[in-house]
Amino acid sequence: MQLKGAKKQGKKFINPIPTDDAGLDKMPAVFWEYLTTRSEGTPKKTLGPFVTDAATYNTPPESGLRITWVGHSSLLIEIDGKRILTDPVWSKRASFVQWAGPKRFFDAPLPLDKLPQLDAVIISHDHYDHFDKATIRALAPKNIPFYTSLGVGKYLKKWGVAAELITEMDWGDVAQVGDNCTITTAPTRHFSGRGITNRNQTLWSAFAIKGHTHNIFFGADSGWFNGFEDIGNAYGPFDLTILEIGAYGKSWPDIHMGPLSAVNAHLALKGKQMMPIHWGTFNLALHAWHEPIDILLELAAKENLNLFVPEPGKPTEATGSNYNSGWWEKYKS
Repeated sequence: MQLKGAKKQGKKFINPIPTDDAGLDKMPAVFWEYLTTRSEGTPKKTLGPFVTDAATYNTPPESGLRITWVGHSSLLIEIDGKRILTDPVWSKRASFVQWAGPKRFFDAPLPLDKLPQLDAVIISHDHYDHFDKATIRALAPKNIPFYTSLGVGKYLKKWGVAAELITEMDWGDVAQVGDNCTITTAPTRHFSGRGITNRNQTLWSAFAIKGHTHNIFFGADSGWFNGFEDIGNAYGPFDLTILEIGAYGKSWPDIHMGPLSAVNAHLALKGKQMMPIHWGTFNLALHAWHEPIDILLELAAKENLNLFVPEPGKPTEATGSNYNSGWWEKYKS
């Protein structure tokens, strides 16, 4: 089964189904909610510090699949001999300036200069919490191939990545990463833009990553849609689904899932184990910072799901058995 490529209306890409992407008309109501909420959006206790032992990467994972969660949607994925970095954001703020905007709850556990040699970097879309200029500029001289959604390559070139290292991909495109590893782009229900004048002029995507033994799904950002079932039928089953559970809100239900829809997406994708991301790193919504994972644990117990919840910065093998580090519990107030 081949998934269809993205469609456009004029210069703008459009979602697989009609979607309210929370435009300017929602801003007054959202701003008021931010002013009046009593939720602990930012932890009262400082998280971490978390520190990655970079020497771990000198020994390949016994299982063939090891994940280091740098925070939010930034992951170092070791899969069947390949190392793939996703949506790298090392800056302190997910913003167009570093003196204002959402600030990390903890510093990136692994310094950029301690990263092992990479086979690929994946950029799902151009939002600031997934695509950080300073981080890209630091990675650009390292001669790493970048795989990204349509239109995002112009930023990569501007920030120093050589054109021959950039592969822009439409939904359903397949790219080969060395031997015995493929990356396939898949639809998500989201939006794009790094300012108010260029909304949806670049594409947003998820990625199926298939090695010689493991098959995983990096979901990036998406609201719920029935396309997850199509992706599962086309590219599943998946040994591990990596899905967003945070930054949901009643004013933007179409573009972020939250825990319940993430569980439904995992099941539709034919996932064997689920890793929650996009939580516990930035204050991007009105819920408490730990609410997404608390709800997910309740849902997983009811559905008898295998979760994979490693501590930030700790390289951890995903073996298929339920694993919950519970790292956040000691920071809850």
